[in-house]
Amino acid sequence: MDAIDSANIALPPPVPDLRRCAILLDIDGSILDIAPSPRQVSVPTELRRTLARLGELTCGAVALVSGRSIDDIDLIFSPLRLAAIGVHGAEMRISGDAKVQKRTAPLSDALKRKLAAITELGPEILIEDKGYSLAFHYRRAPEKAAAVLAAIDRICAEMPGEKVEILPGKMVADIKPAAISKADAVSALMRHAPFAGRRPIFIGDDTTDLPVFGMISKVGGHAYSVGEIVADVDGHFDGPKSVRAWLARTATESAAE
Repeated sequence: MDAIDSANIALPPPVPDLRRCAILLDIDGSILDIAPSPRQVSVPTELRRTLARLGELTCGAVALVSGRSIDDIDLIFSPLRLAAIGVHGAEMRISGDAKVQKRTAPLSDALKRKLAAITELGPEILIEDKGYSLAFHYRRAPEKAAAVLAAIDRICAEMPGEKVEILPGKMVADIKPAAISKADAVSALMRHAPFAGRRPIFIGDDTTDLPVFGMISKVGGHAYSVGEIVADVDGHFDGPKSVRAWLARTATESAAE
């Protein structure tokens, strides 16, 4: 994300009135620490408890918003199941026990095959097929970032019939259908109960979260970045550990009211 210099940016506010709020959380880099590979992330037991409690206090208005698929989200947070937006908006589930809604068509097999050749740049380049999108993780070889991004640009340009968007992130690049975004999916989620009519609180850390920050500010919600201070946010957290602490405090203090 492009950081901004602001001495006046607010710290996270006091505990909100959860009866009127919806809590929307990016996962990797926001509530979970970044790991060398997607499968190596660890979900603290206390975080599961906190999210479950927040779900109770908001009557289910807690959602995870991620580039991961909803199946993957459920796997790493098991046995907890929450409302979720997956694959940058390609999937949406309005509650933990609702059916997953598919919001776009997946990338074509032809494009996926061409993009898969990027792994020939080295064994450290990890490919993650999310169905609707492909992600290339180069955390183990940061020096190859330019080569990976250049190869993605070239291959996508060779297939102009595929309307895609390339999303550079923290040592990862996602290729997804251009028709969907996290911001569009969050807006759609906020039209469904129990989210409808509530003030959204969104926490995110990456380039893919920037459009959500802008959308949240326009609907009277509060947006917070993790790590860098960016445009359209009300405050920021230093890292996932501080986000988890704030969530735990929110759940505890609200429960005591």
